Amino acid sequence: MSVAHGTTQPPTSSTVAYLTIGPNAEINIDDPFDLFTIVPHHTDHSNELAVPRCKIRNAGTVDPGWVREEPTIPELIPIDAWNAAAPLKALRLEPMSVQVFYTRSNFGVPEVDMDTWQLTVGGLVDAPSIFSLEDLRGLGESTEVVTVECAGNGRTLMEPVPEGTPWDLGAVSVGEFTGLPLRRLLEEVQSDSVATEFVFTGADHGVVEPEGAINYAFSLEAEAALTVGPLLAWEMNGRPLLPEHGAPLRLLVPDTYGMSSVKWLTTITAVDEPFIGHFRLKYRYFEDPSQPEESPVGLVRVRSLITRPEDGATSGGGMEIEGVAWSGHGRIVSVAVQIDDGEWVEAELGPSGGRFAPTPWSVDASLSAGTHMITARASDEA
Repeated sequence: MSVAHGTTQPPTSSTVAYLTIGPNAEINIDDPFDLFTIVPHHTDHSNELAVPRCKIRNAGTVDPGWVREEPTIPELIPIDAWNAAAPLKALRLEPMSVQVFYTRSNFGVPEVDMDTWQLTVGGLVDAPSIFSLEDLRGLGESTEVVTVECAGNGRTLMEPVPEGTPWDLGAVSVGEFTGLPLRRLLEEVQSDSVATEFVFTGADHGVVEPEGAINYAFSLEAEAALTVGPLLAWEMNGRPLLPEHGAPLRLLVPDTYGMSSVKWLTTITAVDEPFIGHFRLKYRYFEDPSQPEESPVGLVRVRSLITRPEDGATSGGGMEIEGVAWSGHGRIVSVAVQIDDGEWVEAELGPSGGRFAPTPWSVDASLSAGTHMITARASDEA
């Protein structure tokens, strides 16, 4: 069983909330997740075309050319010109509105001609093929509610803060995705039995060191690609994908961090040796005592998050503490909450919206006037 618990150091998946009860009280939530350090490959954005996606706070501090007059997704919390975080309270909803679903891009949103777009499948397959979106729709479809989390979620809470997009806690969201099961497509092209990995390449591109100009690409081991989870998604919450979320087609790999869910998908290539592309090498555990040194980042670690009380809110003595928990290793089996140094109290688990959706939880609390620390921890079945 995997257990997330709270300590003075960043725990594997606990939430710590500081709550003050009384007149003009303020609630300050701090959630120090235990994140891994990423192998320090450097991405140089200086020669890339900035494709603005949403309005930036304090626009006077950035190049005005990176800011749209009207934000595409107004309720998100901008991080930089390409990335925006979800408000934590939105995690109470399942699935979340597209308006509050976090956005993540390494190179900005590419320009894709929706009328001429095609997906090319090749490499070690018996029937290399090119598919239109209509071709893919004709092979069938499936719908799943999926928790999508960036591997860097919580990066700014680490000490020292590693390089990378300065995410607090909003790099996680829940959506309902519809598309073709990846396994079905691979059956269609008769994947060769000697293929050990599949490389997925997107239309987004930029300049990185030491490789130079590249497209974003990531790989899945053949065993994982042929399971029931991975989806080639063309819809989100019942509507076509927005450009920010990978339109017209994206890969979605439940239970793994978001870097494997390649957006703006253009090519799938079957190979018989490990893919050593830039981003495959970048996402590794480094100086993490729970993982082999520089082992690939894989399944999402068990996590809990307090969504209520909210940061900056005020409250009386009686309240319901709410949150969500999720894990890529299995079903959430318990969540416990501690107030200050008191006993751990088991929270009530609500129904999950699906096998890849988070589990909501809640617990009633009666607090005296003053400042309190609330901690939550989750356990999965692994």
